[in-house]
Amino acid sequence: MAFVQFTGVSLTFGEREIIHNADIKLKTGSRAALCGANGSGKTTLMKIIAGLIPCDSGERALEKGARIAYLPQSGLVHKGKTLWDEAKTTFTRCAAMLERRTAIENLLQTAIADDNKTQNLLHEAEHINEILETTGFWQIDKQIAITLQGLGFTENDYTRLTEEFSGGWQMRIALTKTLLETPDILLLDEPTNYLDVEGRDWLEQWLRDFKGAFLLVSHDRYFLDATINEVYELFQGKLKRWPGTYTDYETRRASEIESLVAAYKRQQDEIARAEEVIRRFRYKPSKAAMVQERIKMLEKIERIEIPENLKKIAIKLPPPPHSGRIILKLEGIGKTYGSKRVLSSLDLCLETGERLLVVGANGAGKSTLLRIISGADNEHEGAAAYGAGVECAYFSQEAAETLDGGATVLELLEDAAPTALMPRIRDMLGAFLFRGDDVFKKISVLSGGEKSRLALLRLLLHPANLLILDEPTNHLDLYAKDILLEALLAYAGTIIFVSHDRAFMEALSSKTLALSAGRPHKLYYGNYASYLETLKVHEKPPPAGKIEVKKNAETSAREAQKKRASAIRRAERAEAAVIERIDALEAEKSALETQLSEPSVYTNGEKSREIQYRLEQNAAALAEHAAEWEQLAAELETIRQS
Repeated sequence: MAFVQFTGVSLTFGEREIIHNADIKLKTGSRAALCGANGSGKTTLMKIIAGLIPCDSGERALEKGARIAYLPQSGLVHKGKTLWDEAKTTFTRCAAMLERRTAIENLLQTAIADDNKTQNLLHEAEHINEILETTGFWQIDKQIAITLQGLGFTENDYTRLTEEFSGGWQMRIALTKTLLETPDILLLDEPTNYLDVEGRDWLEQWLRDFKGAFLLVSHDRYFLDATINEVYELFQGKLKRWPGTYTDYETRRASEIESLVAAYKRQQDEIARAEEVIRRFRYKPSKAAMVQERIKMLEKIERIEIPENLKKIAIKLPPPPHSGRIILKLEGIGKTYGSKRVLSSLDLCLETGERLLVVGANGAGKSTLLRIISGADNEHEGAAAYGAGVECAYFSQEAAETLDGGATVLELLEDAAPTALMPRIRDMLGAFLFRGDDVFKKISVLSGGEKSRLALLRLLLHPANLLILDEPTNHLDLYAKDILLEALLAYAGTIIFVSHDRAFMEALSSKTLALSAGRPHKLYYGNYASYLETLKVHEKPPPAGKIEVKKNAETSAREAQKKRASAIRRAERAEAAVIERIDALEAEKSALETQLSEPSVYTNGEKSREIQYRLEQNAAALAEHAAEWEQLAAELETIRQS
């Protein structure tokens, strides 16, 4: 049984401990996912396991002869060979072993039967045969063809030079070679990033059939649930194992995360209240003891830190401009590339608020149709017309290429944002994985993925009532996908989109347009899950009673939420009124103290006693209202946590 095991692994970059005392074991049959916030160190841990970078401390045990294959998430480029020959280089090791086996056979012809050397040669030859068998060496051509076609290549691609393929297809070539290695332990960092639905389905099945162990990083929930049975979570440098599917992990982890976030919020509220008391009463001698108490409390408090991905951020798209009921009409749309026809006689009518998902195999014309609808491609058959008042915003995979120059990330967004969204720019950048000093990076130094995320966010800031999105979730992690999905679900305009993320497709779509090169298109009413069901046997809808129960539960939840929001508003108004009275009393106190310092007052016993009496009343009122304010603040916190 092949295995790799790490015990007590730690790694520090600068002052930050990326990994602290982590244990992990992968053995034959392991189907594991590695998850964690963006920047938590997942790729670093992958490279440590692969033996590409050393750790500061810890022990590594790898079974003798066990082979590890690692696929990074980007950056691999192939050139100088045809696609087929490049794939064939995977078997170079096997070809060398075959030569060694031939040499052994020649030696055995003159060897002595019972000699130790002869026995060793026989064992070596047997070992070589086992490796050649398990790697599929005797069926090289078949293995290469199955893998290439499974990942979306066609037979016409086999003779193309690898340098002719774009970056996404370069990573498919790298994935092809990694899978053909059939290692004992497979490490895949975002293997589905550049795959379409069909490619993901094929890889999903390949991993199910794989006999070795694998550890993968992915931002596709559906893909994870379909392939893994354990999750390793890297959280604040610590690694923890969770048995079960990714959904099992999320469900069980949710309560822990909820408790951590609640504790963080309570502490932040407590800190805010203490800082407000210090700010308000710092220079009031009568409140010196209370202020010092708050200062000491803040010094002693052990701050709870949570990753950025646990800090709830919501982005709100600009309201869509008013438009007519009809958003888009397509009549007889057709498109050919040379002798290849991808679209033919396509008719479509979309109304406001609809969310159309466009699906189809690679080359079926999905991106082509989106370019035609957006107006980016005018060389087509038929007519595409917008309805009255339609404002379109189009995001394509090439959008990143339009970003360049010396502006910073923050400057670019500030230039594009409407005035109403200016206060939210930093939060929105954080949601799209630009955090801390990242916002001050120059556009010219951003990676392709960073530019793509920035281009998408800039587009979403533009007020539009028709969003056309081609693969908007590429380069987003699960956290950013959830934020984008929530924003699009709350958006009142019309959306036409292409995606390969199944969970995203099912959640957002309300209609599904299926394209197939060379065959008529079909429009399905319902989301992506409904579309898939129509391709199989229809399932019976749930009983009406169950739907009503769910509806009643949702209604009760909304009513409870409304009551809570109303209680919070009442408490906030009461708190504001008390603070206003405290401000008025402090102003009165200042005025009385000024009067008392005037010679005409402090030399007049009667006037002086009157001012002193009023100051005493003022101090008593201030103490009463300060106590009331603290009580209201505590009540407000209780309501917010309920």
